[in-house]
Parts: sequence; structure tokens; C-alpha cells
Amino acid sequence: MYKLFLTGCLAVAVTLGVASFSIADEMPAADGAALWTYITKTSPYTKWSFWPDHQGMQEGRAPHAPLHKVFVNKQALESTTPPLKYGAIEVKENYSPAHELKVITVMYKVKDYNPKDGDWFWVKYSPKGEPLKAGKPKGCIGCHGTRSANDFVLVHEFK
Repeated sequence: MYKLFLTGCLAVAVTLGVASFSIADEMPAADGAALWTYITKTSPYTKWSFWPDHQGMQEGRAPHAPLHKVFVNKQALESTTPPLKYGAIEVKENYSPAHELKVITVMYKVKDYNPKDGDWFWVKYSPKGEPLKAGKPKGCIGCHGTRSANDFVLVHEFK
């Protein structure tokens, strides 16, 4: 009986360990191709929410297109104060005045990726998902860095 109990406990421990590993392993690396797969197949960003104070199509400004939609994942929405939780992702669809999708820009919070600049991994994709820029682009960091106290997020105000 005792051996059966220990075997059962071991099976539960192994199962929980594997489940924890796969959940933690679910987030992609700081890599443009891996992130694209994650936001389009694993966890499609179009099924995510908008920031509560930035809903639907909004007017934008350079260097982004004149219109945009910003989608955020659960980790971002659950971040009530800066800094955002690791794993937070913000996806911005950038549109022309004719509502044509021009580019998709992404901010992804990755632990120890770039501590000096909020640990954000940045990617600019073509509408087909080809990475045009990725990593630590100076232009992204420079502009968003003006809001470092808001964890580099421009379109949402933390209270």
C-alpha cells in the first residue's frame, strides 16, 4: 500500500513538473520568427483585448501609420502599474488612411533581454509576417524611452 502511495505521489509530482515546464516554456524566445508564430498561431493576437483607455481603431502618428489598433495579451492587461509583467506583449496594427494594413509592430517584455531599456524586444513586421526590424532598434527605444516611467508604453496610462 505504501509503495502504491509513493508511486502515485511521484506520478503527480512528475505530471505537475512537466505541466509547469510546458506553461513556462510556452512563451517564445526574443526572436522575430518565433514571436510571429506565437502571436499568430499559438495565441492569436486578434483574439486579445485592447487597453481599456485605447479601444479599437485610433489615430496614430509617425513613425507609425496614421491609424492603428493596439492589442495586448493577458500579461499586459494584468499589469496595473509599471513595470509590466514579463511575457507582456503589445501588438500594433498600423493602417493607411484608406484602412490598408501597412505594418505590424510589437513590443514583447522578456526577462533579462535588455534591462537598461525595460527588457523590451521590438519587432516590425510586414503584413505577411516578415521581420523588417527586430531586437533593440534605437528608434523604437528612443521614442518609447520618453515614457520609461510608464514602462515604455505610449498608448496606455497606468493609474
